[in-house]
This record gives sequence, C-alpha cells and structure tokens, in this order.
Amino acid sequence: MNIIGNVIWLVFGGILGAIVWLIAGLLLCVTLIGIPFGLQCFKIAGFVLWPFGRDVDIGYFGAGGLIFNVIWIVLLGWELAIAHLVVGVLFCITIVGIPFGVQHIKLSKLGLVPFGARIYWS
Repeated sequence: MNIIGNVIWLVFGGILGAIVWLIAGLLLCVTLIGIPFGLQCFKIAGFVLWPFGRDVDIGYFGAGGLIFNVIWIVLLGWELAIAHLVVGVLFCITIVGIPFGVQHIKLSKLGLVPFGARIYWS
C-alpha cells in the first residue's frame, strides 16, 4: 500500500510540492539568517516527496528550536498548517481520499513546527 500510495501521491502533485519546497529552501539558504529555515524546508521537501510509510513526531527541540519555531509560526507556519489541515479534511470526506487526507494532516503538523520534528519510517 505504501508504494502504491507514494506513486499516486507523486503523480498527482508530490513531485511539484517537493520541488516548490526545495526552491524555497534554496532561496532561504542564500542568506546566513535563513539557513536554518532553508534546512527545514529541505526536510519538509523530503517528506512531501515520499510521505506514505513515514510519520512525524514533534516536540524534540531545545531553546533554540523553540525560538525558531515561534519565528516560523509567526511568519508562515500557521498558514501552512491551516492549508494542509483544510486540504486533509476535504480529502477525508471521501473514502478514497482518506489516506491522502491523513498525509496532509501529517504535513500540517510538520508545517506548523518543523524545528525539532522527527520524521521516521513507521
């Protein structure tokens, strides 16, 4: 199921989403201040590329991660989380879309607080 879900995900937007996150990460890494945020964009891009069979745990951050998460949330994290949450709920309305809705809900967690988030194979 994971391979089939990931292939369908890639065909219907996963590749495009990963490319957008990679470009955002590259643009953020141009400045010295943006490098930590760019690295988080690369982490999110990897998850967007192949989300089925992987899970996200949040909350493994220290004081620096807390500060960066607050900056992230204020600038764009809350918008990303709400967007993925809305798309996830819309996918979950249909039975066929439930697996894709669950992936968007995982992305909403990661989009809200990427610093200190752990992505692992489940």
